Amino acid sequence: METVLVINSGSSSLKFQVFEVHPQQGATGLKRQLKGQVDGVGSRPRLRAVNWDGSVATDRTFSTDEMPDMATAMTFAADWLRSTQQHVDLFAVGHRVVHGGPAGDQPRLVTPEVLAALERCIPLAPLHQPHNLAPIRVLAARRPDLPQVACFDTAFHRGHGPLADHFAIPLALYEEGVRRYGFHGLSYEYIATRLPEVAPDIARGKVIVAHLGSGASMCALENGRSIDSTMSFTGLDGLPMGTRPGQIDPGVILHLMSGKGWDAAAIERFLYHDCGLKGLSGISNDMRELEASDDPRAAFAVDYFVYRVALSTGMLAAALGGLDAFVFTAGIGENSASIRARVAERLAWLGIKLDPTANARRNLRISAPDSRIPVLVVPTDEESMIARHTLAVVTAKKNA
Repeated sequence: METVLVINSGSSSLKFQVFEVHPQQGATGLKRQLKGQVDGVGSRPRLRAVNWDGSVATDRTFSTDEMPDMATAMTFAADWLRSTQQHVDLFAVGHRVVHGGPAGDQPRLVTPEVLAALERCIPLAPLHQPHNLAPIRVLAARRPDLPQVACFDTAFHRGHGPLADHFAIPLALYEEGVRRYGFHGLSYEYIATRLPEVAPDIARGKVIVAHLGSGASMCALENGRSIDSTMSFTGLDGLPMGTRPGQIDPGVILHLMSGKGWDAAAIERFLYHDCGLKGLSGISNDMRELEASDDPRAAFAVDYFVYRVALSTGMLAAALGGLDAFVFTAGIGENSASIRARVAERLAWLGIKLDPTANARRNLRISAPDSRIPVLVVPTDEESMIARHTLAVVTAKKNA
């Protein structure tokens, strides 16, 4: 049985999924067989995996001495997969890579040159890029013959028009790669492929998708294509997130440098780790904890998040020249009925009205029958998108 392994590596966790390949069905001929993750790396490491039928494949904890870092975590996960999946013939490995840089307009077969180009993007995504690339290096050293494909969160947005793509800065900087890239593209691409199946009446229209999670952004889709996004050069822009501030006046950064004497490293840590919901509340970066708290600072952080989602909706509706539907996805968007309700209340001026029962049940369509704008909840599946791209890239290479 040929399979595609999908890897999504973070700073303290490594998620993986195994898809069975059915070549006769083309690039979408994939069936999920296994999903798992290693989390708590550096604190309380744990390897968990679940088979396609929901049965537990493994659930094992480790000491920090056994699994001190992500490279070790990758080795443990690879060894476990090899020992338990002997019948598996690994066809290729697909990786989520947050930043594709100026050349990352489509998934790429990893070569030393591609890897070097992605390493140059580390300053643009320091929270993610180093961890995305680490498993690629580990596998390249252990299995140099194994095809690996880098799938970029920026690629889906690369069709933006010049007005959406530029900052108001000298053209020379744009040509060097200083531009609005946009992120969460694998999630938005998946939603764009799902809408024709679950809501064909709106799939070709003007749709705003809100990817609301610890990392949060929004995207304007028209006919399944990205028109604009709230994130831009890095993953710091746009909506407030778990620990990132979202939109911020660059003068604040200048003040921290000249007024407080902060260096670049201190500012980077501040922007990526100390802001957002965590900074506003002083309590947590987890929306679930904030919603459960009776601390007024937690309530303010939630209010601020909802307010900025509503503001960004107006901006993206203007970019589209109208709005035919609104879609919630990702951790908060899929699971928090109260956040969905509060965002919808802020958007009542657009004619949006939720059905409270449908919202509480997390139905596909949660808007009321008399809502002028349909509102949907569509679960995202970035790993499925990565598997599709990986199969397509490697198949094309073998057939060339």
